[in-house]
Amino acid sequence: MKTIFVKPLTIQKKWYLIDAEGKELGKVAVAAARILRGKNKPEFVPHQDMGDFVIIINAEKAALTGNKYQDKMYYRHSNFPGGFRETNYADMIKRNPIFPMEHAVKGMLPRGPLGRKLFTNMRVYAGDKHQQMAQQPIQVEI
Repeated sequence: MKTIFVKPLTIQKKWYLIDAEGKELGKVAVAAARILRGKNKPEFVPHQDMGDFVIIINAEKAALTGNKYQDKMYYRHSNFPGGFRETNYADMIKRNPIFPMEHAVKGMLPRGPLGRKLFTNMRVYAGDKHQQMAQQPIQVEI
């Protein structure tokens, strides 16, 4: 039995569409990270960009369980004294509706150059309109 090793130039990349409306934020992020990473393919290798492109629509309508809508916090620091800032999910959705979904998916990708490259293969939209109709994305059910 031979080991299959796919060269980067021979990889066929597809486009997938995930509708996040009414679905849990984490479950949508897991599905997107799995497709971006390429773990849904039999020829997956952890050190190569084997994944496909992902489009997430209705990101602002993703559901959260429990009291996370008010209790979930996002933190940042300006690296100046007293520069620690925190924002809850409800305020973040008003200010930047795609940030929570991007933040969740980015946390599930590997750190380093490969993770940064994989993250560029994802498009997130707050509403149900997207600009990748010409790529004929395949609908993914979660």
